[in-house]
Amino acid sequence: MTKSVSTHLPELQNALEGELFYDDLMKSIYATDASVYRRLPLAVAYPKHETDLKVLIDFANTNDITLIPRTAGTSLAGQCVGDGIVVDVSKYFTEIIAINKEARTVTVQPGIVRDFLNLQLQPYGLFFAPDTSTSNRCMVGGMVGNNSSGTTSIQYGVTRDKVLELKTILSDGSEAIFGNLTSEEFLQKTTLPNLEGQLYKTIYEALKPDAVRSQIHEAFPKPEIHRRNTGYAIDKLIDCSVFQESAKPFNMCNLLAGSEGTLAFSTEITLQLDVLPPTARIMVAAHFKSVKDALVATTTCMQHHLYLCEMMDKTILDCTKNNLKQQENRQFVVGDPEAILMCELKSTSQADVKIQADALVNALESEGLSYANVVLSDDDIDKAIELRKAGLGLLGNIIGDKKAVACIEDTAVALPDFANYINEFTALMKDYNQKAIYYAHAGAGELHLRPVLNLKLSKDVVLFRKITTDIAHIVKKYGGSMSGEHGDGIVRSEFIPLMIGEENYNIIKRIKSVFDPNHIFNAGKIVDSFPMDEGLRYVPDRIEPEIETLLDFSASEGILRQAEKCNGSGDCRKPAELGGTMCPSYRATRHEKDSTRARANALREFLTHTEADKNPFNHKELKDILDLCLSCKACLNECPSTVDISTMKAEFLYQYQKENGFDFRSKLFAHNNKINEWSAHVSAVTNFFFKTKITSNIIKKTFGIAKNRSLPLLSSKSLNRCIQNIDNKVCDSKTIKSIYFFVDEFTNFLDTPVGLDAIALLQELHYDIKFVKHEESGRALISKGFLDHAKKCANKNVDIYKSLITEETPLIGVEPSAIFTFKDEYLMLADDKDGARQIAEHTYLIEDFLFSEIEKGHIKADQFHTDEKIIKIHSHCHQKAMSNQLSTFKLLNLPTNYKATIIPSGCCGMAGSFGYEKEHYEVSMAVGEQTLFPAIRKASSQVVISANGTSCRHQIKDGTNREALHPVTILRRALL
Repeated sequence: MTKSVSTHLPELQNALEGELFYDDLMKSIYATDASVYRRLPLAVAYPKHETDLKVLIDFANTNDITLIPRTAGTSLAGQCVGDGIVVDVSKYFTEIIAINKEARTVTVQPGIVRDFLNLQLQPYGLFFAPDTSTSNRCMVGGMVGNNSSGTTSIQYGVTRDKVLELKTILSDGSEAIFGNLTSEEFLQKTTLPNLEGQLYKTIYEALKPDAVRSQIHEAFPKPEIHRRNTGYAIDKLIDCSVFQESAKPFNMCNLLAGSEGTLAFSTEITLQLDVLPPTARIMVAAHFKSVKDALVATTTCMQHHLYLCEMMDKTILDCTKNNLKQQENRQFVVGDPEAILMCELKSTSQADVKIQADALVNALESEGLSYANVVLSDDDIDKAIELRKAGLGLLGNIIGDKKAVACIEDTAVALPDFANYINEFTALMKDYNQKAIYYAHAGAGELHLRPVLNLKLSKDVVLFRKITTDIAHIVKKYGGSMSGEHGDGIVRSEFIPLMIGEENYNIIKRIKSVFDPNHIFNAGKIVDSFPMDEGLRYVPDRIEPEIETLLDFSASEGILRQAEKCNGSGDCRKPAELGGTMCPSYRATRHEKDSTRARANALREFLTHTEADKNPFNHKELKDILDLCLSCKACLNECPSTVDISTMKAEFLYQYQKENGFDFRSKLFAHNNKINEWSAHVSAVTNFFFKTKITSNIIKKTFGIAKNRSLPLLSSKSLNRCIQNIDNKVCDSKTIKSIYFFVDEFTNFLDTPVGLDAIALLQELHYDIKFVKHEESGRALISKGFLDHAKKCANKNVDIYKSLITEETPLIGVEPSAIFTFKDEYLMLADDKDGARQIAEHTYLIEDFLFSEIEKGHIKADQFHTDEKIIKIHSHCHQKAMSNQLSTFKLLNLPTNYKATIIPSGCCGMAGSFGYEKEHYEVSMAVGEQTLFPAIRKASSQVVISANGTSCRHQIKDGTNREALHPVTILRRALL
């Protein structure tokens, strides 16, 4: 690629209606996918329509470059990595074009998310069956490109089986629609005087000879292996009426599915759908003391009518222990198994599925290999499946430079060969002194087997190739497929000649040369591939950057390794309609740059490649990419790799602003507690200026606050002043426990009534409340990067509380963002780590504390009145990330006749000062509009809205004109 190509990019940018980016930041965040590879692209394009795609194809042909198609970018083999222009269709090609209920078909654009598609199909009683672990963010175009399959393949088949028709743009810019053809229609196609005609003619000439078809049957994977992606699927092409006696029509889609975007660019995809599966279901989670026992038992399990048969090994199960979200999902795990087989059964009736489950458990018990067979139903099945789906991301939780590497993770063999193949695999790993990781699709003869390697070292890069080569020979011995569903990409493409034979490889090269003579479509994949051990994320044997930070990132072995934990699995790209919170900014903009993954990628890039004598944080690009991070901390909980962007953003802001200065508005927000303290002496005057339109507009304009945002009003009296007059009136004989009450800076000056409600509630429930003078939590200081000031707060508070806070005398707070600093950032800020850990262990959000007391029988429903109330709950992001909103849910359902439900709202969009800042206001409100605002507007005026975050209550007021109450206020009013 010559330098002159770059000079033409502005012309290309002007020719597109969509966007084209060629700045260093965008190129760096698109340099990787979910694989081990890194190649800086020439540019990144967001085409808006087919005309844009044709412009890009013309540009590629003219300038001798390649186009790398991309949807969610979750490919594990390097399919989305390349030197040309990355063409990301995930932003604009997202429509459902047509649904035909009678024919059970749907036509979609390639950028629609699989689970979102099924959400829209549900009212029709239909669904698109292939179910990958990335189903809540992967897109149909990528699934077709990789011929994805997932957990349901044993019952429903793979993506290739579902693709009926593809509307495509060919390498010369012409359009072609591929679908079912009779032999007569096929032969007519060969006479077309265009590229489409050449394609059919070449395929006919290449595959028609009997000898060729025999060599294909002989060399390709065994036909009973339904999960197979090795080169182009010419073995599927010959299985039709054109080449043999058969009733099957010819369909070029069989070739394009699994071709990884190397042959044509698909713009519309027509899929065969299935009827929704039976709703009665049971899962048997069989626990084993060895992987070998689990594999032997797989044969037994597969004799039953399973809809799913998945395996997880101890390594992945252990990774779940460090992830807050997955801790809840792993409750079914008994003991410390080396492997678990998850077997799901379904039926039209609960009675029948129970009979099936009993039969499976009896068979497992008779075999005697499993030590526990846990029977799951309803939501517990979903939790177990979510645990399994998190497997890839969870591997990022392995601390240090050794990682579970994708190279041999997708091999598939026939089920009768499975145990023998795994035995040989295990023996080979033992020879290499490897303890590999085993998980995924045991019932389909495919496990995602991963060696643990440090690809920062050249010796392990050598092992990377040697292990892959040795496994390729073993897979070939068993007539298996080197790729079952993840595709060839970069990591496996160079082994295709070995797997299918040189003669067959030459045929697929010939097919590629006709489809794409200039190699403009995803060059370096499948045909004429890049070497599998070059272009890696890390330069082997590099000098590891030493990066000093104020926050203590030692738990991840430094901030760089914290960023490197992101393996690209893209959990942060799931749309709002599919639940969760991560990542609110991406959900608002649908721009990769605003995802957790992109931020981690950018941090990794700039922290790694900055010159040794320069400040690695001093990059405007990092400031830009972190700008829309709301510090909601959802990534701490929902990212399986626990890539905590919010703490890395705080560190970045500190380091960047040390060099470039702190702007006045940041100082204002960071030190709002001091400002509120001064203003509280004249609260009436302050509130007058804040409420009066003219003066408030002047204030907003002066300080860069959004003009449509209301300003927070000060309480007439601070909570600390009110406490001086509070009589702690609990009688000693009734006292249940003494607790320390943390008066946070927000409740103290802005929400005094909430603090008073909390104190009154605790007193009426017989808790002895103790108050000590303390520092502010430092939350605002942390969020604005004033970490040296926050560190002083942390050290003072730890010194104050470390001798006071115990299991018997816990610390309680009402504002989530403030109280959770004790459980999160203080562990990274405080000098006294032991003291900070001790306090953190016994610090609670008030709802969590009260719920724990309910479970102990200390608080009962008969202490509250029996009036009827309907309550809708929105919980603070930090509570969702570091605790559990179920405590609020159960607490507000304690009074008889109280009916509380949780709004599946994600982030409210305010995020402290973020929603006040004029440049963030639109995104802030867009986040609120995703789920929260519509749900509140839909609720009648009689419904009580509960929100425990001060920012959340303010956002709800500004976005819906409804008053939201803190849960303690609702409960206090319910007291008898």
